[in-house]
Amino acid sequence: MLREIAVLVNPTSGRGRGARLAEPVTERLTEAGIRARWEAGRDADEAADLARRAVARGVDGLVVIGGDGMAHLALQAAAESGTPLGVIPAGTGNDLARSVGAPVGDPLAAVDIVVAGFTRAQDLGRVGDELFSTVLCAGFDSRVAERVAGMTWPRGRLRYDLAVVRELGTFRPQRFVLELDQEEEQTDALLVAVGVTPSYGGGLRICAGADPADGLLDVAVIGPLPRHELVRLFPKLTKGTHVGHPAVTMYRAKTVSVASAGITAYADGERMGPLPLTVECVPGALQVFAPPPR
Repeated sequence: MLREIAVLVNPTSGRGRGARLAEPVTERLTEAGIRARWEAGRDADEAADLARRAVARGVDGLVVIGGDGMAHLALQAAAESGTPLGVIPAGTGNDLARSVGAPVGDPLAAVDIVVAGFTRAQDLGRVGDELFSTVLCAGFDSRVAERVAGMTWPRGRLRYDLAVVRELGTFRPQRFVLELDQEEEQTDALLVAVGVTPSYGGGLRICAGADPADGLLDVAVIGPLPRHELVRLFPKLTKGTHVGHPAVTMYRAKTVSVASAGITAYADGERMGPLPLTVECVPGALQVFAPPPR
């Protein structure tokens, strides 16, 4: 039985949606007989410290109200600790919430998943000392992520869509060197995505078919395409129907190294650093609150 839940809020996520949800989420937990108090760090470092302290004092769960960036911060503390992580979707992407089965359009229903108390293990990706829970991207999509980070307008999903349009006008295929469980592949590509879960970017299923509990990383490589073909391929990512396209190659591996000149990788929407990088799958590293299997 859950006794105490620490609630960590990103007050700026979703144009202030995180802040507006702090009290209703905490009240819902309290009504279920769970001790709950929400906290918000003044910056990322303080929020990370709050997460670490909550895990260290032995709470029965760490719940974040925010998007993938907030979950990314919290899982650094919760991973390999046995403390389950709950995600109340209040951000732009919410891809970890999608993966665990939380209803993205109904944050309070996501609280009910936490109250029910069912948890399951999920794999994570590791780059150096940093962990991620969804997809690491490198190439066209990481350039888009960099554009998004530098934009103040518009807000929400439109900002991402505008960044895609702008990047389409300038980005060209690059030479990538991949090492997949020590097997080398060299290819010209628009992007390489390494996924623990299927989606990134707010539901784009770049690594369609990825199982976050199989101990493997799914790798999607999109090769060179004329701009008009890429524009036609992009909407297929939402359903994962890009798999099977002649320009798309899929792999699975436990460890993936990615190298290419002048490319910076992002994961969970956060900057991971310039290539080359090596990604290792860490099986079952994170306990997450999730709906029970049917």
